[in-house]
Amino acid sequence: MGTSALRLTFASPLYRGATASVFLSAMGFSAAAPQIASFLVNDLGATLSTAGLFYLTSLTAPLAGYLVGRRSDRTGRRLGPFRACALAGFVSWAGIAYSTHLWMPFVLNAVIGGFGGTATSQLFAAVHDELKAHPDPSNDKVVAVVRMALTGGWVVGPVAGSFLAAHTSSRTVLLATAICTLAQLFPLGTLTTLSTATPPQPTPTSGPHAPGVRAMLPLLTFTMLYVLVYAGEPVKYAYLPIYMNHQLDFSPGLSGAIIGIQPLVEIILMPLAVLVARRTGMMRLMVLGAGFGVAANICFATTGTAAGLFAGQILMGGVWGVFAALGIIVAQRLLSHAVATASAIFLSSTSLASAFGGAAGGLAAATIGLPLVFLVPAGFGLLAVAGLALTTRSAAHNL
Repeated sequence: MGTSALRLTFASPLYRGATASVFLSAMGFSAAAPQIASFLVNDLGATLSTAGLFYLTSLTAPLAGYLVGRRSDRTGRRLGPFRACALAGFVSWAGIAYSTHLWMPFVLNAVIGGFGGTATSQLFAAVHDELKAHPDPSNDKVVAVVRMALTGGWVVGPVAGSFLAAHTSSRTVLLATAICTLAQLFPLGTLTTLSTATPPQPTPTSGPHAPGVRAMLPLLTFTMLYVLVYAGEPVKYAYLPIYMNHQLDFSPGLSGAIIGIQPLVEIILMPLAVLVARRTGMMRLMVLGAGFGVAANICFATTGTAAGLFAGQILMGGVWGVFAALGIIVAQRLLSHAVATASAIFLSSTSLASAFGGAAGGLAAATIGLPLVFLVPAGFGLLAVAGLALTTRSAAHNL
């Protein structure tokens, strides 16, 4: 990653605080992600297909992200919306943890949870503002350092969540997620940023109004392709633990290790992705990354062994080593005059992908069952490979 990037990150209270905050947020969410389907099935009596449909509640997240991002770009304030969204996330997860009826998690996640997921996008917008105010050749690497902290949370979270669930309950894991979501407020304390004191001035390409659809079209196209890549994640987190524990009879420790290997590989590959992208271009590297996702889901669907599932997760680490390091940078460059809106749309698209993938996975699980359900995200990945390859040829996306 380079000493200069690390020095820049840890010398700045904002960068340092954002790094710690995204780690806590990711650790909490990733601990809950593999447990939520089991919680709905075992504690609240949901069927497998109904548990998959839970991800449809994430359809409200892109709208919440757009509303928060638009206001953030209009006012120039990033950390105020971040704090409000983090509190909303805490309320949502705590409510889900104490739910006694099946409809309660669905309503809480749909109404409140979407705003909670927008907190991270505001941090990346704040980091972007500070980097723009203090240009440096290592700026992209600073973004990657912060993004690596988010990935680090995904390394720790699934293993910790599996261990906690095995020794307590799924409800305890969800409550721990609520606590982590609230705890992300503390590393930044009462910090404000330069952009908080100085709202952005209107320019010929920006102003008090939201960017038009035409201006956002490159971002929206890229985001939709990213949704196809990400759609396999809710299928994996909903059904891979059930497949491993119920059909393959893996121990909790082995299941947690298989889930946790992906972000570990991801965090190792992210610095390399930044370096390789400088030679190949970001979009070209993403075509390869999406191809890794296709191969990974084929491994899940066809191998039926611990070695095969480890191989699939390692390939998934390659996917997210590329997209996690470069995706937010590409999104902000595609809508450079409204970076909070760009960050919110791009990062909240994971919720849209969760809804899309969860619905498709739920229907597939009820028809073709496990493990063939993983062929569905493999098909989505093929579409993403084709779309990204076509996009790479466009001069407008020469990134």
